[in-house]
Order: sequence, then structure tokens, then C-alpha cells
Amino acid sequence: MKMRNYLLLFSLLLSLTQCSKSDAVNGTNSANNQTLGTSANDFLSSNKFTSLTIQLQYMPGFAPDATALNNLTNFLNSLLNKPEGISIIQTPIAASGKASLSIDDIVKIENTNRTAFNNGKNIAVYVLYADAPFTQNNVLGIAYKNTSLVIFAATINANSGGLNQTSRTKLETVVTEHEFGHLLGLTDLGTKMVTPHKDAANGSHCNNTNCLMYYASQTTMIGGLILTGPIPTLDANCRADLQANGGK
Repeated sequence: MKMRNYLLLFSLLLSLTQCSKSDAVNGTNSANNQTLGTSANDFLSSNKFTSLTIQLQYMPGFAPDATALNNLTNFLNSLLNKPEGISIIQTPIAASGKASLSIDDIVKIENTNRTAFNNGKNIAVYVLYADAPFTQNNVLGIAYKNTSLVIFAATINANSGGLNQTSRTKLETVVTEHEFGHLLGLTDLGTKMVTPHKDAANGSHCNNTNCLMYYASQTTMIGGLILTGPIPTLDANCRADLQANGGK
């Protein structure tokens, strides 16, 4: 299957090396305010944390797709050793009131609204569904701290569900799972590679064009790209990396 027909462009403009540079920010809990990839083993293994809580906050008109969230839960359950379970808590928050959002804007929103942090044997993740695009075009999502990521829901909605566009469920599923892959340390970002497979030209991404963690080149034709066939999954190399770092 051709790459063009199999992958949609993640356009993660802060390809993970850049994402990690944005971590020098003030937070309300130091354990949840670290460099991207730092908590990879904490997510994957049950050594320190036996459950996961995802605090998902969304802005008016941009609630997450229910099927995409179910797909995400299944994805995480297949990878993480969390015998006490994985839960997602959804709450609405106020609109951003902005035409676009920078990383600084996103961090301020998190610092104002986040209430779920690591506690006892539970590790917490903050997910924001934003009502405005990123300050640079065609970015669908960014994992920007060790337990934080943003989904640019407005951009996803604008580029899915229409004529010659992939479904919103597929697009949202791929973006959320891809971003969580970075929280889990992929690729070579807190989770070491068992076999070299990093795409050196595109930061912390897999070099397999059929893998969920492949970095698809950004393009102005994002709205016309059709994702056909099944939703991309992690390839054998990425799964081996996660297993070696405590995952299932």
C-alpha cells in the first residue's frame, strides 16, 4: 500500500526534539513538569504506577470523538502494564479566545486548568482538545511534556469528515495514539531502541513508512489526503522497544 494512501500527515511541527525544548516551563507539580519521554518507563511498567488517569479537557464545540477515545483506551491497554486500570475523565473548559495557540499559550491553559497529577500508585496525563490551530500551519497534535499533550481539534475537524477527507474518527485516533507514543518514549526518546529504526532526518520518529510513529512530511494538501485501509499501528521495532522498557 502506498505511503500516501496509508498515512495521514501528522505534521508534528515540533518533531519531538523540538517538543522537548519547550519543557522549560513553570508547572504546579514537578513530577508532571519534566522533559518529554522522562516518564516512559512509569507509563509502561507497573513498578511505580499501577493505574493511569487521563484528564481530558476540551473547549466548547470540540469534545473528543467517542470512538476515537475507545480506540485510544484499547491502544493503551495493549501496551501498558496498569493492572488497576486506565480511566479518562472528560471536562469542558472555557474557550481560548484566540485565533491560534502557541506552546506558551497551551502551557498557561494547562497550568490554569489541570487538577490531575501523579498521586500514590496512579500516574496522570493531561490532554487538551484545543479550539484554535497551532501558530504554525497543519499541526494536528503535540506531546510537549512528560505527561502533557495537546490535540488541535479545530484543525482535525477542518480536515476530516468532508468530501475526499478521512473520517474524523480515523484522524483523531491516529493523532492521539501517535502523541501518546511519544509520551511512551518513541522513538528513542526515553525508550531505547532494541534495533536501530529512528528516522534521523525527522527527529524522534520511526523510519518505517507503515508505522504509527512514522513522521509524514507536512503538506498544504492535508485536507485532501485520504486515509484508506486500517488505522496505522506500531511496527515490530516500536513494540519491541516498549516491551524492553517495561511494556506488554
